[in-house]
Amino acid sequence: MINIKKIGLTALAGSLVAVSAYAGELSVSGGAKMSYTADTGNEDVQDDGNRFGLQKSIGFTGSGELDNGHTVSLEHYMAATGSLSSTILTYDMGDMGKLKYAEVSQSLGMEIIDDLTPTADEEIWNGLDTEGTSNETPVGRASLGNTGFNYTYSAIDGVQVDVGYSPKTSTLSTDDGFNASEAAKRSSSSIAVQYKGIEGANLFFGTGEAGAASSDSDVDIYGFTYALGPITVGAQRTDIDYTAASSDLETDMFGISFAVNDNLSISYGQSETSKEGSTIDQEISGFSIGYSMGGMTLKAHKNKGEKLANTANNESEHTEIALSFAF
Repeated sequence: MINIKKIGLTALAGSLVAVSAYAGELSVSGGAKMSYTADTGNEDVQDDGNRFGLQKSIGFTGSGELDNGHTVSLEHYMAATGSLSSTILTYDMGDMGKLKYAEVSQSLGMEIIDDLTPTADEEIWNGLDTEGTSNETPVGRASLGNTGFNYTYSAIDGVQVDVGYSPKTSTLSTDDGFNASEAAKRSSSSIAVQYKGIEGANLFFGTGEAGAASSDSDVDIYGFTYALGPITVGAQRTDIDYTAASSDLETDMFGISFAVNDNLSISYGQSETSKEGSTIDQEISGFSIGYSMGGMTLKAHKNKGEKLANTANNESEHTEIALSFAF
């Protein structure tokens, strides 16, 4: 990240219980990343313009300590147009855990473990259906909203517990004094537990309920990752039980990564999603590679999805190469 400058300020950062932090400072940061993207969405309908792009984002971060030793931190991340893309307010209580309220682009509760299969770059579903038509979006992953509360407790050796709650399964950024326009939806809640007490291993599971406008769902996730020398393997299952008939989903995922040396890693992953009452299974696969040299990082991935949303002839591909620099 590029540290541009620091802005001194006197701030009041309010939590849900109106705790205030004084005399903090915000650091402004950005990134130097250039990418080449191809095969985005469905090849039959995708636009084929300039495939080169530069990351255009800026972040503001800061924190302050309270009289009781707890800390409050704030993160703002802005998109290229200047619109708010993500905001996170965290109240850190030390051994008592962390309480976070996040708006947009943040995993809550069980979504933290929705895909922990090893990869050298992005997940195998990244970029699929970016510009596709209806029914092409991949299914089978937990979706419980990315705006809301998350409580993390990790005071027990090797154990991390995350409890998430998304009001109205929200995905919006709502300013203070406003009410988000998602009244038709119901709220989502979930819990995720990770156990890393075994050397090289992470055992995890989660359960929750996702609210929707027409069909709520119960979601369960369980799986593991295990690292032995340069090789890391992982597998997990996601079960989604909808209230609507003949729509339940089961997704099996696995991945393997290999660290060729300290600078180079490669990986492969695959997933299959079956739908109740359907003979068509969604299939997704992807390759990734990552290489670093000093302050330079080169990463690439190629993902492909077939029979997306358990529908015949729905295919999508995504290829991306990204070069980034650290200063």
